[in-house]
Amino acid sequence: MSVIQAIILGALQGVTEFLPVSSSGHLVIAREFMDIAGVPLLFDVLLHVSTLAVVIFVFRRTVGRLFVSLFSLIRGKKTDPVDRGMILAILVATVVTGFLGVAIEHFSPGDYPRLVAVLFIITAGILFLPRLFGWGVNSGVPGLKTGLIVGAAQGLGVFPGISRSGITITASQGAGLSREQAGEFAFLISIPAILGALVLTLKDMDSLGSQIGAASLIAGMVSSLVVGWVSLELLLRLVKKGKLHFFGFYLLPLGIISLIIL
Repeated sequence: MSVIQAIILGALQGVTEFLPVSSSGHLVIAREFMDIAGVPLLFDVLLHVSTLAVVIFVFRRTVGRLFVSLFSLIRGKKTDPVDRGMILAILVATVVTGFLGVAIEHFSPGDYPRLVAVLFIITAGILFLPRLFGWGVNSGVPGLKTGLIVGAAQGLGVFPGISRSGITITASQGAGLSREQAGEFAFLISIPAILGALVLTLKDMDSLGSQIGAASLIAGMVSSLVVGWVSLELLLRLVKKGKLHFFGFYLLPLGIISLIIL
């Protein structure tokens, strides 16, 4: 993989990781067109780590507050009920996502680009659900139900073509959170999920070094980080305005066209 190809893939990851259009699905389609085969899964995960750094920075105040509350709970001190509910929801979502991830780890739609195209179309439909059912208008308190629902949604989001951000934001609104709460929660639960995926794919480190040079890897990660920052800020504004379904108008024709030409 050349440095230019890595930059393109990194920028694509940065844009699509946060915008609800499936980053993994776009990477599969892009590599198909660029004729790049045999790229270790660890490369994709490292690009996700770059965008993870963006999430931690943007939500640094919330992350810091939740860590303080967690340590207070461990020490038996009282904490804000909303923070307690958020911590519980994050822990439950992480467990549910991990369980589903292990259950479906041997099935990779990324090996079937046409199936990825079908999943693009399914994601388009998912993005219209809050608008159809009026979700996200009222604020709620995260808790066990939120963790179960959104954790399951995030587990399905590992399939290339299913947008992790799109399905988790939609599920968060369906679980009773407001648009702003849903946007925040969806990305907070991505932190342990991405770290877990990194641990599981570290076994590919040797093959990664033999197939992708250090310069290409660094270029891809930097490209993903910079572009991802801009994309996340844009997405949060669109979520607050209830405009997430707009991306469905992009994914639907993308899926149809991909089905035709792949």
